[in-house]
Amino acid sequence: MSEPTVKLGGQNGLRRLWNGPNFRWNLFLLVLLIGECAVFGAANPKFLSLSRIFTSANSDLPIWYISIFVTFVMITGGIDIQSCAIVGLTSIIIGVAWQDFGLNIWAASLLAVVVAVACGALSGFFVAYCGVQAMVVTLGGSFLYSGLGLLVTTLSSTEAYKGISGFPDSFKALTKTKLFDLVPLPIIIFLIMLLAAYLLLHRSKYGRKVFLVGVNPAAAEYSGVNSRWISMSTYMLTGLAAGITGVVMTSQLGTAKSDLGGSFTMTIITACVLGGTLSTGGKGSALGTALAAIAITLMRFGMPLCFGINKQYLDIPIGVLLVVVVVGRAIVSNPTVIAWVGRLRGKGKESKAGA
Repeated sequence: MSEPTVKLGGQNGLRRLWNGPNFRWNLFLLVLLIGECAVFGAANPKFLSLSRIFTSANSDLPIWYISIFVTFVMITGGIDIQSCAIVGLTSIIIGVAWQDFGLNIWAASLLAVVVAVACGALSGFFVAYCGVQAMVVTLGGSFLYSGLGLLVTTLSSTEAYKGISGFPDSFKALTKTKLFDLVPLPIIIFLIMLLAAYLLLHRSKYGRKVFLVGVNPAAAEYSGVNSRWISMSTYMLTGLAAGITGVVMTSQLGTAKSDLGGSFTMTIITACVLGGTLSTGGKGSALGTALAAIAITLMRFGMPLCFGINKQYLDIPIGVLLVVVVVGRAIVSNPTVIAWVGRLRGKGKESKAGA
């Protein structure tokens, strides 16, 4: 399996941890983060303000929240491009249920999150139990759930283009509260979600089953793993993450709209791939995806602030970064390249022995 449980006791345990591919890649991402802070900080000291960084992170919450759970889906060999549509559906359900049906705001939020999980379960069922390609199902899901969001909008007495606002202060406080007057509560929510994802993926039997399904579904079945349920459950997790994102964004903006989060789909996939997740399945890291998502946010924040780059061009460097990572990984994993590197190492050892 790609993700064995590593015991840190003793020198051998530390060596296995250091030599693990996820650890090395996460270390690279950490260096990338430090490099971004150094470059952008040198160009404009305002970049190093934590309050500014946290403020910029608010606009990228869908990337942070959803990508760490889309990692689960991609490890099983699937893909999820419908989550952002579920974010909008969640938001408008909250608004309509609260304003037009008289539900308590927290009951409306819970209802919306349940619907989001159900949406993930529906798509996961078609992928896992009906054998439909994940790309086809989730592409259809993105249109379906966006359409459902517009349909729910028609139940509201408020015009769709205005959005539903006027939420209680207690609901808005979900995103206005700051820990130690510095760290916004949405960042704390992200850290809780990351910890849950890490423990679930890397420190539980469920996580080992997710990796096994991604490596070899047939072997998973022979081992007694219900691979179809495991695959379906990963889509339910992304639905849950999308639901939480919808609640947080609605609280943050103070407005419920059916198109919230609609432009983050490709950036979420980029965060997963940049974080070390293989599109073919069997390999990935929740921490790596989180570091990649943060790196993307810093890039999107730093380039306009420090170098005056227009925000509409920010997708260009992110796209270049994605292509470089994918091509570089393909080159490194090529058998010819691996054999060539092995020969170089052999020659290096021979020269040392001769000396």
